[in-house]
Amino acid sequence: MTKQRSDGRPLPPYRWWQASSRSLFHLPLSRLGESPETWSIDVRRGGDSDGEMRARLYRDGVYRATSKLPAAFAVPGGSIEVAASMFGLKRCHYVMYDGTVRQLVPDPASAEGRRASLERNHPAASRAIGITSAIVLTVALVLGAPQILEQITQIPLIADTVGTFANPLRLPPSVNIVLLVATLAASTERAFRLRYNRILDGGIFDDGD
Repeated sequence: MTKQRSDGRPLPPYRWWQASSRSLFHLPLSRLGESPETWSIDVRRGGDSDGEMRARLYRDGVYRATSKLPAAFAVPGGSIEVAASMFGLKRCHYVMYDGTVRQLVPDPASAEGRRASLERNHPAASRAIGITSAIVLTVALVLGAPQILEQITQIPLIADTVGTFANPLRLPPSVNIVLLVATLAASTERAFRLRYNRILDGGIFDDGD
């Protein structure tokens, strides 16, 4: 549910230490015969004080509305859709009435903005990082799925129904730790670019909203 309350609160400035906890995106809009305006989406990725993740909408730096995620805010010409994954935002797009979709622009000071700057200034390095992230998640999926399946089939009800599965590949704990760290880094990097694939980035833990 979207809570509308234009009380004049200003958009808080983005601080460097918020890179791991805050996403900020902007949408410049120009309408014929009217002054240009900028709509902004502010999300605290760790959630509010109650643990709920919400998106806040601002127009020209002034607060307009709040909604739990996933959210859709009505703006001139369409709506802004916002959704989160386990590692950040997976969607922050302007959807026009004619079906045209474009991603909002990340604030330059944000982690998403810095990642976008890398892509603009060093496209080859950016592409290599993106490919590496996809490879890491693919490897993690291939190696991790049998371990999860083995654990699931140990549940008595499932074991009695379909039997148990023995994982043929036993990884040392140190390898599992490295794989976990690499997976977290790769998933976070993809979230900074709002790249999302339900199999690679969501797995069995994401609700798919």
